[in-house]
Amino acid sequence: MPPLRPYHLPTVTLWLSTIALRPQFGPLRSPTVPREPATVAAMTTQRRAVGAYGERMAERHLREQGLVVLARNWRCADGEIDLILRDGEDLVFCEVKTRRGDRFGTPAEAIGADKIRRLRRLAARWLAQTQVRPREIRFDVVAVLPQRRGATVVEHVRAAF
Repeated sequence: MPPLRPYHLPTVTLWLSTIALRPQFGPLRSPTVPREPATVAAMTTQRRAVGAYGERMAERHLREQGLVVLARNWRCADGEIDLILRDGEDLVFCEVKTRRGDRFGTPAEAIGADKIRRLRRLAARWLAQTQVRPREIRFDVVAVLPQRRGATVVEHVRAAF
């Protein structure tokens, strides 16, 4: 009997779902590799795509309002800031929330006290790294609601917290 061979890809483990395509000499995975349901991976990919779409729509909206993008998806060990912008002499740290529906509340309602504390910490870290000294600092929230028909709804809340 041939040795058991799992199929591995660097970032995604792809498992063939039809018996006809499977090799007949062994299982698809080794017992040490945990297997996640395909729907979880698909949901994660879909959720990322929706989030990326929302960030593009928010950036477009903010540029149309005259803001200048300084950084997108700035990351450090503590987390990520979606957009960092300049509005005249003011610096804006912007959190973008995208929702396909209101089943779990509005996008802006998803920003709780922990998220606010984290964003403030991240902003302080960004300011320390860049040595930027703005006249004022503002935290905005942009809520993006894609519609099945018609234009996407974009709500910009200035100085949200």
